Amino acid sequence: MAAKPERHHNTLEVVYSRECWALLREFREKAANLISALESRHIEAILLGSIARGDVNRGSDIDLFIPNPPSSFLIETVLEQSNVHVVARTVIQATPAYAMKGYLEIDPATTVSFPLMGLRRVEREFYRFSGEINLTQLKSGLRVVGVDKRLMFIEPTERGHIESSIIGREEAIAKMLGVAVETVLDRVHALMKRDAVGRTGVFVKKKLAVDETFELALKRLAAGNPAVRRRLRI
Repeated sequence: MAAKPERHHNTLEVVYSRECWALLREFREKAANLISALESRHIEAILLGSIARGDVNRGSDIDLFIPNPPSSFLIETVLEQSNVHVVARTVIQATPAYAMKGYLEIDPATTVSFPLMGLRRVEREFYRFSGEINLTQLKSGLRVVGVDKRLMFIEPTERGHIESSIIGREEAIAKMLGVAVETVLDRVHALMKRDAVGRTGVFVKKKLAVDETFELALKRLAAGNPAVRRRLRI
């Protein structure tokens, strides 16, 4: 079940158990190995979400993002040479206004994604909204602030984290995250809408054939869809 946005403004301290700390170390070690493999070939990748913040559970996903990708072939080659096997490759575009992205599924809980077209500022800031760290920060043990799917602001502490709702505090939260207030308002709108109407669909979702590259899939989608062609020009 998807997490539901919280509307209260109480501040809650969450103290992590030894199991939670061990789980966080396990997830971070796996993420560091994947990012190290990519960065050995000068492919910058960042770690996103709960594992960057620290508020993990058994269902947490390892989400890696490559902001400035080279060819998808090089990304896949580097992973293969590092004995990281991709089980599925998918192209997803959430809405006509958003950039199309490629997703490499390593396992059900681990994905590597990258844009297939230029990102608008608000799209790039989505990742900072949830919390993002690079390899150096990951190896140093840094945990960062970010917002979870309940729209709770997560502030790491030595014992765990402090959480509080961002609803009604969007401007202050934007300053703490270092993003535009429009980015925060956009995410609040999207997650509140999902809570009201249920999980929403996506504009484009296409699983790639074995012999199909992401670039070829994008070219074919653009040829048959005017909205994709328009977004490519941004």
